[in-house]
Amino acid sequence: MQNFDYMTPTRLIFGKGVIEKLPEVMGKYGKKVLLTYGGGSIKKLGLYDKVKELLSDFDIVELSGIQPNPKYDPSVLEGVRLCKEHNVDVILAVGGGSVLDCSKAIAAGAKYDGDVWDLISYKAFAKDALPIVDILTLAATGSEYDCGGVISRTETNDKIGYVDPHLYPVVSFLDPTYTFTVSKKQTAAGCADAMNHIMEQYFCEDATLLNDGFCEAGLKSLMINARKCLDNPEDYNARAEMMFTCTLGCNGIYALGNSESGWPCHGIEHALSAYYDITHGEGLAIITPRWMKHILSEKTVDRFVKYGVNVFGIDSSLEKFDIAEKAIQATYDFFESIGIPMHLKDVGIDESRIGEMAHHIAVNEGLENAYAPLTEQDITDILNASL
Repeated sequence: MQNFDYMTPTRLIFGKGVIEKLPEVMGKYGKKVLLTYGGGSIKKLGLYDKVKELLSDFDIVELSGIQPNPKYDPSVLEGVRLCKEHNVDVILAVGGGSVLDCSKAIAAGAKYDGDVWDLISYKAFAKDALPIVDILTLAATGSEYDCGGVISRTETNDKIGYVDPHLYPVVSFLDPTYTFTVSKKQTAAGCADAMNHIMEQYFCEDATLLNDGFCEAGLKSLMINARKCLDNPEDYNARAEMMFTCTLGCNGIYALGNSESGWPCHGIEHALSAYYDITHGEGLAIITPRWMKHILSEKTVDRFVKYGVNVFGIDSSLEKFDIAEKAIQATYDFFESIGIPMHLKDVGIDESRIGEMAHHIAVNEGLENAYAPLTEQDITDILNASL
């Protein structure tokens, strides 16, 4: 069991109608608010009007149009400009993980005098950040309970996971009813994203019985409840459990004491969505079983056996490589069964830039240090197998 130093300072306010506490919560951080959101779904939900009503005594500046795979330019830069120009006290992010990720970069940039990309690319480090409150409308990324976000810079095809302890939200409002209208596509992609968050922590060299059980239960919870949400989008209990399972995905609690895995599937997928702007969860679902198949070996097979037996109920008396291969196929079959396209060509990616992306990943993602080390050729092979 590895050493760790752990803290989660975010306050979670979970359940139906909890947004009524918003004025009380926001008032602790100031009256000048930057309200960040995406393409307008919060207006269709009535959530935008509700927020404006609850915060009628606050001075609100708005940044809308934040895209999936949030962009450094224009969204982060514009948000930083607005915060500095209006002396914003606190950011209120309303939406999914992309809105929150973008808001985290804005929060750090608003307190920094240099080029904000220096922070995101770790050339410099934040000494402070604006407080962030969020109202979540999509179960997927876990950004509401962690100190990281992923920002894309289109002109350089960079997609960087930006992590800094100043970026934990101070308060996250989690009302599962706000996820009732999430499309089947995004519900499935959110499930795949959260499942991969857990898998990236599960497949490691040194793990504990406690964490393995936690991860296995999380994966089963996501698979069972995603199906229920797809069958009945307004199943409150299914939406609630899926939301909470996703929330725990990236704040480290699934893997306290485990060794690092390197998060190889995320490292590979970041290039896919940086180059092609595809849906992150779909990219992960496509890559994950191919990565699993590629790294299966005498060294890794016992992890796959435990995964197959405890998550999918595969007969433990079978030969271990047979169990592992069935577990990998079961992973593929589940993603396909919830409607996720399972080939890169299905999401508009062909072989033309495979080599370029593989090189970018090998240079930038550090996957030579992953649980199963990956060279540029390994990455190329995984991408080709995913076509």
